[in-house]
Amino acid sequence: MLKIGPVAMKNQVVLAPMAGVCNSAFRLIAKRFGAGLVCAEMVADRGIIHHNQRTLDMLYIDDREKPLSLQIFGGSRETLVQAAKYVDQNTNADIIDINMGCPVPKVTKCDAGSKWLLDPDKIYEMVSAVVDAVDKPVTVKMRKGWDDDHIYAVRNAQAVERAGGSAVAVHGRTRVQMYEGHADWDIIRQVKESVGIPVIGNGDVRTPMDAKRMLEETGVDGVMIGRAALGNPWMLYRTVIYLESGILSPEPTAKEKVDVCLIHFDQLTKLKGEHIAALEMRKHAAWYMKGLCGGNDVRKKINQCETSAELHQILEDFRSDLEHDLVPTV
Repeated sequence: MLKIGPVAMKNQVVLAPMAGVCNSAFRLIAKRFGAGLVCAEMVADRGIIHHNQRTLDMLYIDDREKPLSLQIFGGSRETLVQAAKYVDQNTNADIIDINMGCPVPKVTKCDAGSKWLLDPDKIYEMVSAVVDAVDKPVTVKMRKGWDDDHIYAVRNAQAVERAGGSAVAVHGRTRVQMYEGHADWDIIRQVKESVGIPVIGNGDVRTPMDAKRMLEETGVDGVMIGRAALGNPWMLYRTVIYLESGILSPEPTAKEKVDVCLIHFDQLTKLKGEHIAALEMRKHAAWYMKGLCGGNDVRKKINQCETSAELHQILEDFRSDLEHDLVPTV
């Protein structure tokens, strides 16, 4: 089984730390569906050390989510270490993860995220400083490289290991690729062969069969699932079952999707209040409704609704139609 420092997971399936998505409400859904480890969305180091309330709210962890990895990002050693210390001493996270994979310009222009991919020496310096400052195990999530001319994944992973990092997750795309094209699983295999710490593979894991194939082809210790779980936490459950037994569980019914969407909405409302939950739930509801007959109409209604009660009623009405077989699934 996957083990990161002293933290043992019950399986090899990991929820990726997706920005703007992986708050506590979403992570609880992922845990309900069997994820061995859930990762929180990235949090800015400066927001933590300046005690920005919105940032500090992102550090909230429900005990039911554990084990959990909390991800921070930043470009300055001083601020990153201060943020890591705060997370270490003031949260119940099990693992502190450092982001060196985020490709968006507002992060890379601050010498953070995937900008680190260009400098293995900086990676060693930053990770070792954080490791020395905290008690929790420290991990890194990275991409294979900045672009096709700067593929330093092996050197970067080795720098993480030398610095005392407890594990590394590798997304098989470059920063330039963003989320397009194909993920390079061969570079993930090379990283796994080059270090002794656990390696988690990420990229193009869209089905339980993909997860099994990644484990077999790369030898990684865990499989990280991101976009495939959006509106589809069954992907996590089905992958866990498939890896353990070889049995491919059935896809969820339309009613099951609406039921879980409502549970997710309720959890998000408790976390963020009705107004913000109604706004944020629009994208999640669209993901849950994807592929359902009648789902497009529901998405349009949700995007036009103004209140939490209205959104809830739209979903309830759709579920009622499904129960009376008025809306068949595709």
